[in-house]
Amino acid sequence: GSLLLAVHFYSLPRAAPLIPSTALGVLLLILSSLLAYTGIRRSLRNASLFLSLCLTISVFWCGYGVIFILGGQEVLNDAGDFRNAMVPGLVTFTLALLIIAVVGFLCREVILAMIASAVSLASAHEVAMLYSTAFGSSAVACNYMVVCLAGGYFALGRILYFLSKEKIALPGTDLAKKKTHDQIQSTGGSVNHFAAIGLVLNMLSASVFGCRLLGITGKLFIGQVPWLWAAGIYQIGICILSYRAMDALMATFFGFTSILKFAGGYCLLYPIWQPEEPSFPVPFLVVFSILFAVLAIFVSLKSPVDGLYLLFYVAYCIALACHPKGFFEGGSQGVDVAIFVASALMTFIHLYNVEASAKIPTGKGAVKSLLARSSFLKLREGTDVHAPYLGYSKYADAEVLGYACSVLASFAITMTGDPQAPLSTVVIPWVVVAGGILKLLGGSVAFARGKTLESSAFILYGVLWIIWGLTRYGGLYSTTRSFHVVVGIVAFMLFNGFIVFCTLFLNIAWFFYSLTFSLIAISFLLDAIHALPAGYDIAATLIFGLVSFYCFLSALFNSIFEGSCLPLGRPIVQLSGVGGGTTKCLHLPARKASSVKRIADILKSGGTCGIPTDTVYVLVAACNRPDAVEKAHQSKRQAQDRPMSLWISSLKQLEPAKHLFTPLLWDFMEAAWPSPISLVVPRGEWVDFLGMKDSAKYVGTPQSVAIRIPDCSVTTHLIDLVGPIVVTSANPTGEADTTHHNQVYAKLGDKVDAVLCAGPSPENIASTVVDCTKIDSGNIGFFRVGIVPKSQVKLILVLFLFP
Repeated sequence: GSLLLAVHFYSLPRAAPLIPSTALGVLLLILSSLLAYTGIRRSLRNASLFLSLCLTISVFWCGYGVIFILGGQEVLNDAGDFRNAMVPGLVTFTLALLIIAVVGFLCREVILAMIASAVSLASAHEVAMLYSTAFGSSAVACNYMVVCLAGGYFALGRILYFLSKEKIALPGTDLAKKKTHDQIQSTGGSVNHFAAIGLVLNMLSASVFGCRLLGITGKLFIGQVPWLWAAGIYQIGICILSYRAMDALMATFFGFTSILKFAGGYCLLYPIWQPEEPSFPVPFLVVFSILFAVLAIFVSLKSPVDGLYLLFYVAYCIALACHPKGFFEGGSQGVDVAIFVASALMTFIHLYNVEASAKIPTGKGAVKSLLARSSFLKLREGTDVHAPYLGYSKYADAEVLGYACSVLASFAITMTGDPQAPLSTVVIPWVVVAGGILKLLGGSVAFARGKTLESSAFILYGVLWIIWGLTRYGGLYSTTRSFHVVVGIVAFMLFNGFIVFCTLFLNIAWFFYSLTFSLIAISFLLDAIHALPAGYDIAATLIFGLVSFYCFLSALFNSIFEGSCLPLGRPIVQLSGVGGGTTKCLHLPARKASSVKRIADILKSGGTCGIPTDTVYVLVAACNRPDAVEKAHQSKRQAQDRPMSLWISSLKQLEPAKHLFTPLLWDFMEAAWPSPISLVVPRGEWVDFLGMKDSAKYVGTPQSVAIRIPDCSVTTHLIDLVGPIVVTSANPTGEADTTHHNQVYAKLGDKVDAVLCAGPSPENIASTVVDCTKIDSGNIGFFRVGIVPKSQVKLILVLFLFP
């Protein structure tokens, strides 16, 4: 990318540039996407400065490339337009990359710091070149050539590092050394490596309007939209990545700020189809400032400095609400200047605290020590703060953002606007981005956390807000009400009726949340048929907005504090199974050794658990606990023709009883295991060697027992801790096999004490069950052909026993 820009600026004095502006813009967009991918992939290894550098240059080249495309297509008519479009972004990234360079030099990441400082100087020289012809383009090109040389050295170092299998590392190119430090740092809690990038994006959007106030740019127009919308798109990405970093509060904040960025870009586009500037719905901005203020309070509990930073956005929303023309007024632009300065300072603090061993104090422990004396409020802490109810997830809970978006979308449509000029009031960005795009994001995260009903509701509401927002407030059907719109709204209402019914079994808050959304849908329907009573839509939006605000506060309280300060309530209709019992079944991640040990303790104390295997999920009990085996038998409603089987972790557990097996059968077991092959062997005294006692009557038949060693390290490790276990499929008899940990509790309910969660099972088919009762005569049979085919079982018998 820097080589392309170096060639471009060297050839700039020519009458025709060597690389056409449109082609250069497209290439920069492609390279920016590759840089974003690189930074995100590297973030999984905690190389924070590398991540920050990649994503910062990525968003820089994204907006930069679009402006080059606009220039190539003659949308930017003269040099003044091109300068006004370029300068806000160049100023932002000059400072942002300089901050990254300073942190890099302080933390001895010299190569990355050189790259950042060279791009920063190139941007600074380009700003000078745009304002004065005395500055030639050669200085910009020279800086980009420095980036090429430093980047080439860095790439060579990384290539040698991988080719030599980490034996050769050129100075300044070894990113692996940071991994240990970051891992040690993150033991006290998850670290959000993406926060600094989100703050840079806040600098970018603030720069667009701040430069206008300071007179650096001459006007606000379409040429600055690429910076705003690039910042908005990347901000949504940072929001998702912050959920991945288990930082739900900052993810919510970045979701909020993305809405403002899209709204700002929309306002700059508006003069294309209307000569006057758009006006803003005051109720929305007042509510937005309240949401920012509430979020700032909760963020202050974790980091007072971050909480103070959020107060700038409270002031920003108030400034927008005080003037009908919003972004075009001096008051809000003055706050933008303050946000730019504060964001730059916060970017340095976040980057330095992540990279350096010495920390800049942000007051993180102050509030915690104060609340430690309180008996009413107690902060939630520990590794399971973000653990979902069913299983584990890679994302923190996004319900706070989902509820907040419902509040914003509902109060945005309280401003009816002029039917003849529906676009004159800024409603579409608030409804489509807040109520639609971010609601879809919240639904997707909820689905990833196993919340099927909540995700379905968020996704349904998000789709409806997008369609209705574009149709009603985009003027797509003008004053003519369409029958097709009515049919679509009725379909949404029917689906929402099903969600309302399902929430009866969830909790009271969700029941009222989904029920009051029906009032919104009814107002849409009445408006579509031109029969909306005066004031009904305002009342419906107020009711839904207030219910959503309560859910927003409740989700915030429950994510920060222990206990239920603002409870969501119990299910209106109690059912056995999910949500219906008074006790919760433990769902523990299989990737943790502590989880396996906890499952082992439960089995030893007489519990039954669902666990993953090399095939599907199974229900297990310790064979030396007859009460647990009986419980598993009864919970399954076990059919007589589907007896429970016995699992061991090694043939060493049967070694004391080896003399009770025929040599041929013993050799076949050695050859076949570990594998998804269950062998039905004759029942005998060997059963007593496993300590089954009274459990034996529930295992196998009077004549035979199915036994297996699974080919799954988690399962065998659990058996090593517990001893031999009794196994049956984790589903009621006659139903399909269970292929995900969420299904175990859904099918068996409170009859299972805990579930060891490993996500989707590796196979959808159960084990193959082989009849070995007559193996001494050379004959084997098959009770069930599962994942291992008959031919492979017979091949084992032939190759290993009859060579």
